[in-house]
Amino acid sequence: MAGRENKENATPTAQLVAHMAREMRRRQGLTQAQLGDRIGFSGAAVSGVETCAQPASDQMLVKLEETIGGDLGFFQTARIYMRIEKYPQQFKNYALLEREAVSLSLYAMTVVHGLFQTREYARALIAGGFPILNEDRVEELVEARMARQELFDRDPVATIELVLDEAVLLRQIGNQEVMRGQLHRLAEHAKRRNVTIQVLPLSAGLHGEHAGVYGDMTLIETDEHQPLLYLEPQEESLLISDPAKVSTYAQRYARIRAQALDPRESLGLIERLAGDQP
Repeated sequence: MAGRENKENATPTAQLVAHMAREMRRRQGLTQAQLGDRIGFSGAAVSGVETCAQPASDQMLVKLEETIGGDLGFFQTARIYMRIEKYPQQFKNYALLEREAVSLSLYAMTVVHGLFQTREYARALIAGGFPILNEDRVEELVEARMARQELFDRDPVATIELVLDEAVLLRQIGNQEVMRGQLHRLAEHAKRRNVTIQVLPLSAGLHGEHAGVYGDMTLIETDEHQPLLYLEPQEESLLISDPAKVSTYAQRYARIRAQALDPRESLGLIERLAGDQP
């Protein structure tokens, strides 16, 4: 039943992977069972991919590239689009831009930005959200979120700035162990040469100024050096290219950074909250 439903709902990338896997296997004179033996999967799993009864996993795509890819890079490229098709609809366009961005300037007011989340923190957020998702979908979204973090080690490197409201660090997601792991991950990222993390303290509004009260924002510099703005209010998606609007938000972001602790102070606060400093 699940296989039939998968066939009916197969995405364009899954259909293309099915076609290419079948054709490239046949050109090399392999049966499904023989290909399965070479890549560490069953013949039934290969059949499932070729008939769209079961989409290829990321691991299988890696093995297909190594075994029958013929140096074309098709299955490697398909990994990117298979991941993107797993994202919620409103997020897909942004995901492509994020992956190729020259720089990202991020402000997170409620939870840790997805790029910086640990697996455990992401799972607690996604599983605890609404509407309630089944376990398979939760794991699918967690894996897709983790895959985004390849950006940190991309060549050429991307420059990433993150400002976190202090409330994000204090808000308990999952349990204390999950939060401790998340704080450690933030501290690790803060030490990367291409990453800057600053904390906007809870006291930011004491003197009548708090530039971050309007919520999260993401400023993107695309690979073509176009500045864009991405907003995600209540799981909706807004991608803004109007230069005047993008400029206004960029100025607001500059004010948020100016009101935040400097990177060294921010790292110290994160490490103290994680229990790594007295």
